[in-house]
Amino acid sequence: MGEYSDSHHFEISSRVVSYAFRSTTRQDFSFEGYRWQPQNCDMPEFDPSAFFTKMRDKTIAFIGDSLGLQQFNSLMCMVTSGGGGENLEIQHVGCEYGLVFPLGALRPYGFAYRFPKTNTTILNYWSVNLCDLVPINNGSDDVAMHLDRPPAFIRRFLHTFDVLVLNTGHHWSQLKFKENNWVMYVDGKPNEDKRIAEIANAKNFTIYSLVRWLDLQLVSHPGLKVFFRTLSPPHYLNGDWKSGHGCEKTVPLSNGSEVTQEGSMDQIVEGAVRGTKIKILDITALSQLRDEAHVSPSRFDRNRSDCLHWCLPGVPDTWNEILLAQI
Repeated sequence: MGEYSDSHHFEISSRVVSYAFRSTTRQDFSFEGYRWQPQNCDMPEFDPSAFFTKMRDKTIAFIGDSLGLQQFNSLMCMVTSGGGGENLEIQHVGCEYGLVFPLGALRPYGFAYRFPKTNTTILNYWSVNLCDLVPINNGSDDVAMHLDRPPAFIRRFLHTFDVLVLNTGHHWSQLKFKENNWVMYVDGKPNEDKRIAEIANAKNFTIYSLVRWLDLQLVSHPGLKVFFRTLSPPHYLNGDWKSGHGCEKTVPLSNGSEVTQEGSMDQIVEGAVRGTKIKILDITALSQLRDEAHVSPSRFDRNRSDCLHWCLPGVPDTWNEILLAQI
């Protein structure tokens, strides 16, 4: 399938340094020096000028969870780094998409930036499970999670996108459902199917439903390219997001540098897009090799391991290189 090789990485420009993770406590940045090389394929290094030429008058949208946000952040770094990128004019156009900070919210629903010179827009929307979420208003904080209905944001703005990149996975857990008061709905009413009620099955049901819906939409949006990104692998040695520890590896590629398997490690996404016009952005196996490239520990929380998110520059840049080679 491909392998990693030594490579010099681009430098991050000062105007987007807020996206970088050089703020971590680690002193070794060797993880920045590796580049993915697909087998029998000459994947060009990322060129901001070529990107803007290709994406003139176009919009690329990343919709998903915090790993989707990281891919968005990575692309923002890539397009504003090198080649005079520090002189780019950038406009915040979030209001055009309703991407504002709700009163009391911990995070915005997303971000949208436009580069006026080429009228290129890059946006991110926060939809961790890719379901339509609607407050039930039954006197509680319960939220109807419509497993078979795409998020309202996608339905509203799909016609404005030229490239759409989706991801989901890490919020499908009993803990997240309890924290967010999510109640599964199917066909506009509370789910009564015991099989779908199992969270793993609910995730699969949602992914397949969304892919089918998008495949039908592409008939009337022939210029739209849709990618479903596979799961970004965590590397907790003991536990998970709340309890995981031991993500302290610093040696790159200690478990090998090559992926030889055929097919994706994320069989759910692979199966869902098979036979449709939706393309798979398969990053799971190549990311699995990079257990040394996570954020943990950071200067912001030195007592907590984060073996899920990635340092930037880093692995998400590879995702974008593969994505842009396919666009």
